[in-house]
Formats: sequence, structure tokens, C-alpha cells
Amino acid sequence: MVSAEKVSKVYRLYRHPSDRILELLPFSTARHHADFWALREVSLTAERGEFLAIVGPNGSGKSTLLQILSGIIQPTSGRTLTEGRIAALLELGAGFDVEATGRENVYINGEILGLSRRELDQAFPSIAAFAEIGEFIDRPVKEY
Repeated sequence: MVSAEKVSKVYRLYRHPSDRILELLPFSTARHHADFWALREVSLTAERGEFLAIVGPNGSGKSTLLQILSGIIQPTSGRTLTEGRIAALLELGAGFDVEATGRENVYINGEILGLSRRELDQAFPSIAAFAEIGEFIDRPVKEY
């Protein structure tokens, strides 16, 4: 059995790595991050022998929910209950540099495939539209 009760997950997005440290300083009262809610109050139950499909567009929280249900990450709020074994097949980022942005990965992989910078510049808008991740294309892949 797998159950989620009002599960939410918020990530803090920082413009610069040093902003994390600034927020930790005792004399700093400024907020140096933006909250990104990957999930808000998701509830579901799947009993033994039932199948569950999680479907949605890019950025809708599917992978985040699966990571929470499989125990890889903890929810910000809410609770999960699982009985039995859970195996998570989540890694869709094979071949990507997780430290690089989506944009940088497009150019790196395009160059590996032998495309010129000009060809990549022309193709990039279509690639970005296909990815459907909007402004997150300029954030590190590890944050997707």
C-alpha cells in the first residue's frame, strides 16, 4: 500500500550559492531565496494489487512525488505511508551534467553531436519549447 496525505514540497531557489550562507548568518534578516512549491497538498492511496499512474506536464511535480513516496526525499509537510518494497526508476537525467543549466546541456550535447554553435543557436528555441520547463532552462539540472 502507498498513501500520501496532504503532501507538499517547497524548494528554496537561490540566485547565487553564497545566498545560502547569507541566510544562515545570525545578523541577517533579509530573505535571499524564492520559494518554489513543487507539490501542494497532494493526497492519494493505492492498495496492494492496484496500479497508479501519475500523469502531468513537465514541472507538475510527478518526479518529486515519486521521490517522496519512495523515501528519497522528505516532504515539507504532510505524511506518507508505505507498506512493502518500493523500487524507484526515476533517473531521466542520464547524459546530462547536473551542475550545468538546461541551456548549457543543450549546447554541450549538441557540440558532442557535431552541431555548430550557429546550428544550436537556431535550434535552441524549438528545443526549449519541447522541454516545456520555461525559465528553469537557465537553472542547474539538479534542481529540476
